[in-house]
Amino acid sequence: MRKLSIALLLAAFIAAPAIAGRSQPPRLADNKDARLQKKLEHVLAELGLNQAARQSRLAVALVDITDEQHPRLASINGRNMMYAASLPKIAILLGAFARIERGDMQLDEKTRATLVKMIRYSSNRAATEMLNRVGKQFLTDLLQSPRYALYDKDHDGGLWVGKEYGKGSAFKRDPLHHLSHGANVFQVARFYYLLETDRLVSPELSREMKAILSKPGINHKFVKGLSANRPGSTIYRKSGSWRQWHADSAIVERDGRRYIAVALANDSKGGRWMEKLIVAMDDLVMQPESGSNRVAALD
Repeated sequence: MRKLSIALLLAAFIAAPAIAGRSQPPRLADNKDARLQKKLEHVLAELGLNQAARQSRLAVALVDITDEQHPRLASINGRNMMYAASLPKIAILLGAFARIERGDMQLDEKTRATLVKMIRYSSNRAATEMLNRVGKQFLTDLLQSPRYALYDKDHDGGLWVGKEYGKGSAFKRDPLHHLSHGANVFQVARFYYLLETDRLVSPELSREMKAILSKPGINHKFVKGLSANRPGSTIYRKSGSWRQWHADSAIVERDGRRYIAVALANDSKGGRWMEKLIVAMDDLVMQPESGSNRVAALD
């Protein structure tokens, strides 16, 4: 009966009508930009990261959404799913807001505080509490639902949460790669693009989600690179780290321009890679005709 009730709830949620007067945004996969792709590949070469990319130890996505109806996508190993540590906590955030939109959960002071701890400070305790409030089966079904398709078995997976954040075994590893907490950079970029175009939840709740993603509480990787080299950036962000796996993802806004950046790495130096990568990617969007201000190659 419990599985049936979850299935009925999801069916009703997925069938919810589109926001009145809003046209569907373009499919991100249909908006690959050859010029931006070439520049992103050049950035990896400049930073000495080509070999890591060729060995599938690094995946990167960049989406210029300054004009959100005409996004420009570039990616390296975009569909390669990797262990992503705490980055998939954004999926739990989505699950919570899906419940809130349906009226099953209230965005009260306690709920908001738990979500802030989970996202800004990457609290494992908060993430596990929220995962259990959302419902494990509800969340895995939601990620695979036609409405979101953030995990797509026909296109190498995507965003996945199949384990509590703490000790214990996975309750459901992803069907393709058997990861407990996984992602690929394309689907993470889609998550942020859908958020920016109010397609995850209603416009009002989208603003609430972005508020929770704002004011990052951990100064490393993308945040450290931007704060040191591109001050004045507004960052909405979720990162992840565990052993040699590093992940970061963000919407960045500055001087009237916006972009989405995502990186996943399987290397002990991955955090430092991301600190440098974000500055170079920022230049591709903010200074599209100039590469003179990019950070020097990594050792």
